Amino acid sequence: MTKTAIITGSSRGIGAEIARRLGRAGMSIIVNYAASEGPALQVVADIEKAGGKAVAVKADIGAADGMKTLFDAAEQHFGTVDILVNNGGIMKLAPLGAVDDASYEQQVAINLGGTFRGIREAANRLADQGRIINFSTSVVGTKLPAYGVYAATKAAVETMTQIAAKELGPRGITVNAVAPGPVATDLFLEGKSEELLARLKSLIPAGRFGEPADIAEVVAFLVSEESRYVSGQVLRVNGAMV
Repeated sequence: MTKTAIITGSSRGIGAEIARRLGRAGMSIIVNYAASEGPALQVVADIEKAGGKAVAVKADIGAADGMKTLFDAAEQHFGTVDILVNNGGIMKLAPLGAVDDASYEQQVAINLGGTFRGIREAANRLADQGRIINFSTSVVGTKLPAYGVYAATKAAVETMTQIAAKELGPRGITVNAVAPGPVATDLFLEGKSEELLARLKSLIPAGRFGEPADIAEVVAFLVSEESRYVSGQVLRVNGAMV
C-alpha cells in the first residue's frame, strides 16, 4: 500500500531533497510551499518524472490553519496520511540583545508553532504505525553566538519530540528529530561572510558542510519499516561537529 508523506517547507533545500527521496521510495508526496510556487512545482515535476506522485500545496505553517490545510489536501488527493516531516523553518541570526520582537515572534511562530500544530494534527489524523520527523539543529548543542532565538525554538522542538513519542507510541507511531549541522542551502549560506563560513567549516571534523542528500537519507531511514523501534530520539547529523 502506497504511503503518503507531508513535507513542510519542501520547495527548496533540504525539504525539496527529502520530497524527491521519499518520492523515489514510492510514497505520494505533499510538497508544501509558502510563497515559492515555481520551485514547488519543479519538485513535483521531478518526482513525477521519476515515476512518483506529488501535489504542491500552498500553506503558511506559521498560521493557525496551515497544518490543517496540508492534512486536508493530503486526504483529498491520496486518502490518508502516514508520514509528517516538519522540515519548514526560518533562521534569523542576531545577538540576543539585538533581536527585535518581529524576528523573535516569526521564528517562534514558524519553527515552534508550526511543529507543534503539525504534531497536534498528526496526533488526531495520522495513520497508526505512522512516522513523525521533526527538525532541530546541532546549534542546540554547540550554542553558537547569534543563534539564541533560533536554537531556543529548536530546543523546544526536541522536548516536544520526546514527549510526543511517549504519547503516540501505543499506536505504533514513532516520533524522532533530525538535528543537522551546517548544510549548504540558501537558508544557511544567506548573509554569511566567507570568513564566517570558513570558521564554521573548521569546526566540522568531516571537513565539509553537509549536503541536503545527507539529511534526506537519514529521514528516509526514520520513515522506513526498519526504524520501527527507533522513537523519541534526536539524531545530530553533522559530521562529528558535536
